[in-house]
Amino acid sequence: MRTIGLLTGGGDCPGLNAVIRAVVRRSTAHDFSVVGIRRGWRGLLDGDHVPLTFDSVSGILARGGTILLTSRTNPYQDETSRRRLLAGIKALDLHAIVAVGGEDTLGVAARLHADGVNVVGVPKTIDNDLRGTDLTFGFDTAVATACDAIDRLQTTAESHDRTIVVEVMGRATGWIAVASGIAGGADAILIPEFPMSIVELCAILARRRARGRSFSIVVVAEGARVLVEDGRALAGRGDKADAFGHPRLGGIGQLVADEIERRTGVESRVTVLGHVQRGGTPTAFDRLLATRMGVMACDMAARGDFGKMAALRGQEVVPVPLGEAAAGLKTVDPALYELAKVFFG
Repeated sequence: MRTIGLLTGGGDCPGLNAVIRAVVRRSTAHDFSVVGIRRGWRGLLDGDHVPLTFDSVSGILARGGTILLTSRTNPYQDETSRRRLLAGIKALDLHAIVAVGGEDTLGVAARLHADGVNVVGVPKTIDNDLRGTDLTFGFDTAVATACDAIDRLQTTAESHDRTIVVEVMGRATGWIAVASGIAGGADAILIPEFPMSIVELCAILARRRARGRSFSIVVVAEGARVLVEDGRALAGRGDKADAFGHPRLGGIGQLVADEIERRTGVESRVTVLGHVQRGGTPTAFDRLLATRMGVMACDMAARGDFGKMAALRGQEVVPVPLGEAAAGLKTVDPALYELAKVFFG
């Protein structure tokens, strides 16, 4: 019986457990045993792994997070780590590795495949910013969570004649902000791809009040930049970085709320959704997509379709080269943002 290793890397994401369950359940059709590698790539460096069976994945379909745990570990940060990684894989005598993750995890998978290891990828991120796939599981849940929060904040904003700024995740792209902002009826949406000036933002809010609407909702992605008159830009802080060099952003919502209140005189508050967008039960859509991708990944490993990931193209889940996921981020379509702007103010 051949053995495949399964790991989840990077940030946690609703639907990860659905992938794990799908790979394990499908493995019997190919006479595979499955080893779960704990805490992402770190598990291969540390020899931290557990067998996965029907019993161990029973009841996890609707659970958020990942039973395998995760970490932001970069095993290619130096030659010593790279050698430990390859030694860990060799020690397990794996037929293939199924790596579930975003651009960083799949970037490592692509390099590992170049080093001669059999690797299959499953793309995941709540940010929906991975190239090569039309959608990633986790995004639908994050948008639904953000939209629910916006719906709730509408009533308290109206009750107090306030402007409420809702800060959502999106370090480099604004997919969550745009989707939840449109669905939640936001009066303005600020995203990294299309910086807006504070003057324009305040003018949008003023037009709304001129029409008799005494409250506003502004959705801002954590990586958005808001331009001010002297050529500066308001931006969230990024004083710490992860193993892949990405800054941990936060604070843009408060900066925007303070500036709106100072310029308009309207009481403004901020709500930072943060990791609540990652947690909790995945939507039915994300459970289904994650399940389809997990089954496809197991099938790809069985037929030797390595160096690729199970991606959604149209209505089909198909193999796509891992290199596409590492070829840069998928940014918000300008046409979608133009659609959002129809409803500004």
